[in-house]
Amino acid sequence: MPPLSDDSLAEPAPESNSVPRAVTVEERLFSLVLALVATEIGLTKGEILATVQGYRQRYSASGNNASLERQFERDKDDIRELGIPLDVIEPPDDPGSNHNLRYRIPKGLYDLPADVVFSPDDIMLLKLAATVWREGSLSADSRRALTKLNSLGIDSRDPVLGYAPLLRSREASFEPLNKAMDRGLVVSFAYLKPGETESHRRRVAPRAIVLHEGRWHLFATDQAAAAPRTFLLSRIVGPVVTVPNATFERDAVDAAQDALDGLAQLWMRQVAVISVVRGSDAEVRLGKRSAPETALESDAGTAVSLHYTDLNILADELAGFGPEVFVVSPSALRTAVRERLTVVHNAHADNS
Repeated sequence: MPPLSDDSLAEPAPESNSVPRAVTVEERLFSLVLALVATEIGLTKGEILATVQGYRQRYSASGNNASLERQFERDKDDIRELGIPLDVIEPPDDPGSNHNLRYRIPKGLYDLPADVVFSPDDIMLLKLAATVWREGSLSADSRRALTKLNSLGIDSRDPVLGYAPLLRSREASFEPLNKAMDRGLVVSFAYLKPGETESHRRRVAPRAIVLHEGRWHLFATDQAAAAPRTFLLSRIVGPVVTVPNATFERDAVDAAQDALDGLAQLWMRQVAVISVVRGSDAEVRLGKRSAPETALESDAGTAVSLHYTDLNILADELAGFGPEVFVVSPSALRTAVRERLTVVHNAHADNS
């Protein structure tokens, strides 16, 4: 990062009669991070509001800056949520005074390791990856990455970022769960299990949200059972709400990797044997997912073995193939597919 002196941060904004351009949240947070990294002794709230980009445009030396001070308090929380260390220093001659508190980001804790070096092309690719997640889905991780990359002070091939795709989460529960997880808040939601007509309220401490087999899963500690549980976000019905005055300690280990490992082990352990009609759409689609050595020919058709994580999701898929498939095992899956086909048959019989 290019060195900045405290004096350079304190330069007053040039006077202008034109309307100042709006400063985005990202630009304001980035300017605040730069200012707090650059100072050795820290900056007071007044110095920050009067000099830092995004605040100084609205600061009044003789007026009421209450709304601007509230903005700064929210920005401090955002910086901490982004994983950036923020020191608060009390003045030795005036302990307990909030007015003269000084803020700084200890540069040594925010630097990259000495042996990590990025080229401009590396920075461009990393920024592209972070920008892809501009949606609320991974916004905290995305902002953390972009803020860190921008603060390195390395030029990159930024024009390509204008063509970055967007990855969006379609589950309404994703963003409130992600925010609660970042802040260590316990939440509750209504969860509808397969085969049931009424949902049940679950109260959990969210640990990680992971993508497995194209579906979002919540890994959490169920407060009633006092045990880890995995929930499909698509089965959460209604809003996710935070439980008042209920918090939890965030994991020191990588909970997301633990969740993915658990789902992968479940997927490997559960195997369904399916007989598919030769030459059918089911044979083409399901055969691609079967291990080559398990594809066996018989008079009844082709037998394929499928790993699966959720029996009900696989049953929904297999029922869509109709008479092109027959479940050999497990029997619970065969029953689930038959139940779905019976529901479809009865619905058409009632309308005939």
